[in-house]
Amino acid sequence: MNILAPVRRDRVLAELPQCLRKEAALHGHKDFHPRVTCACQEHRTGTVGFKISKVIVVGDLSVGKTCLINRFCKDTFDKNYKATIGVDFEMERFEVLGIPFSLQLWDTAGQERFKCIASTYYRGAQAIIIVFNLNDVASLEHTKQWLAD
Repeated sequence: MNILAPVRRDRVLAELPQCLRKEAALHGHKDFHPRVTCACQEHRTGTVGFKISKVIVVGDLSVGKTCLINRFCKDTFDKNYKATIGVDFEMERFEVLGIPFSLQLWDTAGQERFKCIASTYYRGAQAIIIVFNLNDVASLEHTKQWLAD
């Protein structure tokens, strides 16, 4: 019995998504990396388990970390700002080449008083997204410090 809801159609990746604009592409690859394809084939034979990747979202106070995560996971945008206390997280499910895959998005507090505990959340993360406010040059400058941390 499958207790999980089906993966949303826009979260099923049967091929490598192409950039909307060619000049925006970081690479020119048309297919998944051979290691990804190989790992998915191994999964079908039972040698690789269900995949979960941890992504930490960091940045200054009130730059839009929670809004970005909510837009990605829930397809919503809430104009009423409510500060994150400590950490919160969302789980988004995908299917990559027919294999289930989950993304844990960890939403960290941007306040200085939580910065010391935020580094403990970095452990085990496969990626970090540093968020800044386009209207706040200081928040862009602070990305260097977030990267160093």
